[in-house]
Amino acid sequence: MKAFANYHPIVLFSYFLLVVGMTMFYMHPIYLMISLIFSILLSLQVNRTSFLSGLKWMIPFFLVAALINPLISHDGELVILYIDNNPITIEAIVYGFAMSIMICSVIFWFGCYNTIMTSDKFLYLFGKISPSFALIISLTLRLVPRFKHQIRVIAHAQKTIGMDVTTGSLIHRIKCGIRIISILISWALENAIETADSMKARGYGMSKRSTFSLFTFKKRDGLLLSIMLVLACVNVFGSFLGYNDYYFYPTFSAITYHPISYLLYGSFTLLVAIPVMIEFWEAFKWRSLISKN
Repeated sequence: MKAFANYHPIVLFSYFLLVVGMTMFYMHPIYLMISLIFSILLSLQVNRTSFLSGLKWMIPFFLVAALINPLISHDGELVILYIDNNPITIEAIVYGFAMSIMICSVIFWFGCYNTIMTSDKFLYLFGKISPSFALIISLTLRLVPRFKHQIRVIAHAQKTIGMDVTTGSLIHRIKCGIRIISILISWALENAIETADSMKARGYGMSKRSTFSLFTFKKRDGLLLSIMLVLACVNVFGSFLGYNDYYFYPTFSAITYHPISYLLYGSFTLLVAIPVMIEFWEAFKWRSLISKN
């Protein structure tokens, strides 16, 4: 995922802002499925290993989140059974699955965002507006990945001296876990002091500091940003006309198949598919150049 990641940070941030916002705003089944499919495709391109390893807890989460809604929400007209005089409706079950699809899609999009929108890009966008806020957000976004990496390093090092947290008695595993957490906390405190000293040595907090950045806004960035805004505006305008509205309660509303609806579905598909199409186009150009040589 180098072709799309090489675009200007404002283009990348705008893309994820539009896609995540529209995924959370529209509960239309077609919109949700489109967003889920392309969030999975982009996740496989961006971080295939972490995405596949995360499915082992994402699938149970999807099922649990989908089944909780009919137990707490009893709205709907199509009743299939009663539990303690509380109706379980098909509308509530389908809405639960729709909510799970939306949540999973947003998680996948944020996973892609965390890989593509690096901390230097985020600081470039918001550093001049609010340097302290941008720094805090950047450090927060890197906190969990760094802690996960460091705890794996510590666990592997402890395993070589017989302190394996996955084997032995319960008391032994608890002692190993406490030891790993203690080492991780010590590393975190030491790393915080080193970060503070490094920031002070580089003049953080001083007024009239100059900054250097490699990011330049090019014609292709302006073109792609314009295309994204046009596609998003088409869907927003469609929502004002009511062509992409969908309701689960009191019963399912009909999915419209009007020409305008096809235009909205197509524009949303093009919007979320932009990174995938860019990657395929760059791969096609690369193979064409190789074949010519």
